[in-house]
Amino acid sequence: MAHDELSGRWDRRHFLGVGIGAFVVASLPFAAVRRQVVTRRSVPMMGTLAELTVVHPDERLAQHAIDAAIRELHRIERMMTRFSGDSDIGRANIGAAHDGVRVSAETAAVLTRALEWAGASEGRFDPALGSVVELWDVATRHEPPTPGAVHPLAARALWRRVDLATDRGGGRVRFEDAAVRLDLGGIAKGYAVDRAVAALRAADVEDALVNVGGDLFALGRAPDGEPWRIGVRSPHDGRAIAATLSVSEQAVATSGDYAQFFRWRGERYHHLMDPETAAPRRGGAPSLTVCADCCLDADAAATAAFGLAELAATRVVQRLAPSATVTVLG
Repeated sequence: MAHDELSGRWDRRHFLGVGIGAFVVASLPFAAVRRQVVTRRSVPMMGTLAELTVVHPDERLAQHAIDAAIRELHRIERMMTRFSGDSDIGRANIGAAHDGVRVSAETAAVLTRALEWAGASEGRFDPALGSVVELWDVATRHEPPTPGAVHPLAARALWRRVDLATDRGGGRVRFEDAAVRLDLGGIAKGYAVDRAVAALRAADVEDALVNVGGDLFALGRAPDGEPWRIGVRSPHDGRAIAATLSVSEQAVATSGDYAQFFRWRGERYHHLMDPETAAPRRGGAPSLTVCADCCLDADAAATAAFGLAELAATRVVQRLAPSATVTVLG
């Protein structure tokens, strides 16, 4: 179980300089660290940096375990990215509006869960919203698209137009609307973190952190034997810690409107799209963090609940992740 603590309880000096995106990791007393071997590595992937930290006395084993975890991250990225026509998602986006496209069992399973989250959130999470994401493309845009381009994509509930038939060998995806484009960016990164953690476990690692941008899993314990202490960055000041979480054997995911955006005429347009308006979601707090049993669910839940007040967000999240907790940072 994760526990929130007031930001004033921890000074930034208590946190390590490492930490990508929404999270930083609490530092430890030197004496505690000296009794353990802590092996770290950072690699670019999925449009961000992946950080892996392993606590194990055998550094060679730790390095091999990290190698295996990174291979899993890359494998899932290649399989589920929308940026390649050779990936499962890329092939579906090219051909599924015309005929059924065969996808792997893993992609089918992640897409099945994505559609479940779409239903549980009444469409707030929509894995078929790739056309909207591509239209806004906040990483390269300098001004909003025209209303004429946006309005036809609004309030379409495009996830309902995805037909997925599964079997033991995988699945077949067909789109019932030409506007459908799959984008698993709000769930596949969480799944990739889960697979990286599975690779670490298979290599006999019991204590580790996997942090890919705003998606993290805390495996076992920190070097001092206590739960990992994770600092959640302030949405208003990236140098400040807004809250801390004490986490063990749990996933953490954060959605915020401050990480990817552009400004136009004094207004900020961020990357979290609202399926009802086919535009960046408005209203609510700028940051929401979900703690759940697996990162796949934490990732999707944080996207689905972003923009809601804490009580309403908790209701949405717990429909599919009953033990999950929600922290909203204003």
